[in-house]
Amino acid sequence: MMENDTEKKEGQEEQSGSSSLVQKIQALGQTNVPQSPDSNIHVLSIIGQIEGHIQLPPQNKTTKYEHLLPQLIAIEQNPKIEGVIILLNTVGGDVEAGLALSEMISSLSKPTVSIVLGGGHSIGVPIAVSTDYSFIVPTATMTIHPVRLTGLVIGVPQTFEYLDKMQDRVINFVVNHSHIKEEKFKDLMFAKGNLTRDIGTNVVGTDAVEYGLIDEVGGVKEAMEKLNELIGDANDTGQEEVIQ
Repeated sequence: MMENDTEKKEGQEEQSGSSSLVQKIQALGQTNVPQSPDSNIHVLSIIGQIEGHIQLPPQNKTTKYEHLLPQLIAIEQNPKIEGVIILLNTVGGDVEAGLALSEMISSLSKPTVSIVLGGGHSIGVPIAVSTDYSFIVPTATMTIHPVRLTGLVIGVPQTFEYLDKMQDRVINFVVNHSHIKEEKFKDLMFAKGNLTRDIGTNVVGTDAVEYGLIDEVGGVKEAMEKLNELIGDANDTGQEEVIQ
C-alpha cells in the first residue's frame, strides 16, 4: 500500500510540474522565468493599446488601466519596493485612462524611470514623461497628434469645446512634466505633412531628447543605473530627515 501511495504522489507531482511548465510556455514563451525575490525594483509594463471605459476586441493587445491603478497603490504601500521602472511600447488609446495612469505615476513618492521601447505614441507621451526621469531607445518613436473622439460626434460648439479642454489637459501635463516648451509641443502636434493622412509629428529617439520631451537616449542598463542613483538619493534624504 505504501509503495502505491508513493507512486501516486510522484505521478501527481510530475503532472503538476508538467502542467505548470506548459502554463509558463503558453504565457511567457519560455520554461525558466528569471526570479529575483530580493529585488527592490518593480517593473510595470504598458504594452499595446491602453484600454479605457470601452472593452476592445479580444485580438487587440491591450493594457487595462483598471488593472494598473491598484498595482500603483500596492507599489506605494509596499516598503520593500524602492523604485519603479515603466516599460512603454504602446500605440496610445483612451485619453482619460492614459491621463489617469500618468497622474498616478507622477504622484508616487518612490523614484520612477520610464523607457520608451518601440513606440510611445499618442496618450503614451504623457505616461512616458510622468516619471522622475525618462529614457528612449534610439529606434523608438513617439507620435504627437491632436485628441480625437471615436464613435458618434455631435456637431455642436460644446463638443469642440470639450475636445479643446481635453487637449489642453494633455498639453499642460506634458509641458509640466518635461522640458519641452508649450509652443514647440503645439507645433509638433499640429504640424502638416509629417503624417500621410493626419496632422501631427512622428518623433524618433534622438529628436525626442533634442526637443526636451524625453530626458535621455538609453535602454535598460542606463535606466537601471539612473533608478539606483535616484533610490540612493532618496535614501540619503530620508536618513538626513531622521537625524534632524
